[in-house]
Amino acid sequence: MKTLAPGSWLGLLGGGQLGRMFCMAAQNLGYQVIVLDPARDGPAISVADEHLCADYLEPQALEKLGAMTGAVTTEFENVPSQALEQLSQYVGVSPQASAVAIAQDRIAEKAFLAAQGLALSEHAVILNANDLNPVLTHLLPGILKVSRLGYDGKGQARVNTLSEVQAAFHTFGQVPCVLEKLQDIAYEVSVVVARTHNGAIVHYPIAENIHRKGILAISMVPSPQANQKLTATALTAAQHVAQGLNYVGVLCVEFFVLKDGRLLVNEIAPRPHNSGHYSMDACVTSQFEQQVRIMAGLPLGSPRQHHAAVMLNLLGDVWTHEDGSARTPDWSYILAEPNAKLHLYGKTEARRGRKMGHITVLGKNVEEALERANLLAERLGIDRF
Repeated sequence: MKTLAPGSWLGLLGGGQLGRMFCMAAQNLGYQVIVLDPARDGPAISVADEHLCADYLEPQALEKLGAMTGAVTTEFENVPSQALEQLSQYVGVSPQASAVAIAQDRIAEKAFLAAQGLALSEHAVILNANDLNPVLTHLLPGILKVSRLGYDGKGQARVNTLSEVQAAFHTFGQVPCVLEKLQDIAYEVSVVVARTHNGAIVHYPIAENIHRKGILAISMVPSPQANQKLTATALTAAQHVAQGLNYVGVLCVEFFVLKDGRLLVNEIAPRPHNSGHYSMDACVTSQFEQQVRIMAGLPLGSPRQHHAAVMLNLLGDVWTHEDGSARTPDWSYILAEPNAKLHLYGKTEARRGRKMGHITVLGKNVEEALERANLLAERLGIDRF
């Protein structure tokens, strides 16, 4: 592909916090960014060089975005893949619409992963009420997940009986779902990879993740529990996914590590990932800079991690008293910690469970970084990990 010189325009679909960090990485390399998002404000919109306020499928907006930019990407997977398909008529798009279409639909995603020979949780596809039959009982207890538009624990329900599956399916509006057998999980890990148009690929170290209420709470890198064999298996699987999709851009693959040692693929995210945010402070090249480099046709940067790191998510709960009233966090203690970096996303409204920012804590090893992160978490009213 043609190399885009600094000063060129890059296009972005989506105005959230991932887009904000992408904009900053692009601007650091001298590029200008135009964001297409139907919202009037947002984390990326406030820092972008230009905002195109229109629906993602508005033909005139897509035509303008394509004419103005040298390359386009997406901030999140739930942007309509049709928008990416239309944009590809005018400009280079990464990741391509076909890869995003797979990642935004659990049914298509699981079919793709199975075809790649990767191990998955035992599951069943539920398209309509006729699929709710006693045959499903071997998957119980399980988790019912909507096939599309589910994230951060939304669109999921833990179910123990067939009647609970039926009730959850009706609560979700009888949209297509996947029922997954509940696994005996020891811990969860993820791998971020970056792949160029010509197939060059690099990977970041394996991250170990802890979720609370379905939302990522903390990432520890490198994983304190993953041994050399499991790490190699996860890295190989992540690269296999990227190659199988003929993927261009930054991709994250999430895994379950079972108590019996098996590694199962959970899901894929066709974008920079929350568990990769630590790379902004702990790696030579961040996941967001890789995204910019790939779009601009530049060489991949080194993903080498120069410090062990713990990434602590800051949810709207930190801005909220126990009685629900609002409060302003005191950041002075965080900013006084020489091994911590505070990142706030500029969101104007804090809500419980809403991602408002994150802290990256560095250390000589992950145990040291985790202890420092726990001390900061306690000061913010977050339970220790």
